[in-house]
Amino acid sequence: MPLDDTLGALADPTRRAVVERLARGDATVGTLARPYPMSLPAFSKHLTVLVDAGLVRRSKVGRTVVCSLEPAALDDVAAWVAETTAFWHAAIDRLEHVLEEDT
Repeated sequence: MPLDDTLGALADPTRRAVVERLARGDATVGTLARPYPMSLPAFSKHLTVLVDAGLVRRSKVGRTVVCSLEPAALDDVAAWVAETTAFWHAAIDRLEHVLEEDT
């Protein structure tokens, strides 16, 4: 999945909370939806965004829909954060070096 899709899906606090919950283990849609003050169809739209971004997988067990986290989808986010962090640390180090030379 493109990084923009993953970050877009994670931009919403409800969806981030669902990802955090699924990191602790699989859960039914009903269990995931219970804490949120919204209709089940509205919550399902959040799940669809997560599924489309490759972060969550839905599977049917009988009549129950179970959701599970796809942690590999977070690898691109982790790599981007690591690269960006390294870039800015290096830039700040260079700036500090230049400022030290000027004083």
